[in-house]
Amino acid sequence: MPDIKHFDPDTTLDQVVRLFWQRGAEVTGIADVVQATGLSRSSLYATFGGKSQLQAAALGRYRERQSRPVFEALAADTRGVPAIAAFFERLVAARCSGEHARWGCLVTNTHATASGGLPEIREILDRHHDALRAAMRAALEVARTKGQLRAGLKLGDAAEALTLQAYAVNLRSRAGAEAAVLLAGVRAVLDGFTTTEERR
Repeated sequence: MPDIKHFDPDTTLDQVVRLFWQRGAEVTGIADVVQATGLSRSSLYATFGGKSQLQAAALGRYRERQSRPVFEALAADTRGVPAIAAFFERLVAARCSGEHARWGCLVTNTHATASGGLPEIREILDRHHDALRAAMRAALEVARTKGQLRAGLKLGDAAEALTLQAYAVNLRSRAGAEAAVLLAGVRAVLDGFTTTEERR
């Protein structure tokens, strides 16, 4: 008789996201997932596949639920540089306080591990990076139309730099960096992009 699922895969995946995000997927074994979800190994494997497939599913869920809404909001914001500054202020606040304080970002954490080399995971990491960079580019384009950026700034390079700055905030916050230090670093980067008038 075929095995019948007596659990909600979506709820289980949310539990796995939380587990991998807080502890790190690299150091979390299937036995830990079994304990956290209350499911058997056979149920996990039958539903999600092996560890790498489960990690990819969790990473995809995180990207959809945690990252995409924030990126879309940034891309739609019409303030220019203030929109980018607000993005980083919210990011630092989320990383340094509240429910997920010092957890970092599941995507950024995965970039820093060997799992990032797995094709199914690398694809998600690349899509996440491209989406964040595109949102930064959109905000910078608005900033240029408002005269907020210094002359000659290459928007593609600046968007990449801001994307990398977001990763740095995620990693350093997980390591215990103070919010004020992280925000000062962000401000220094933005000051290098903006006009003198915009910094006043």
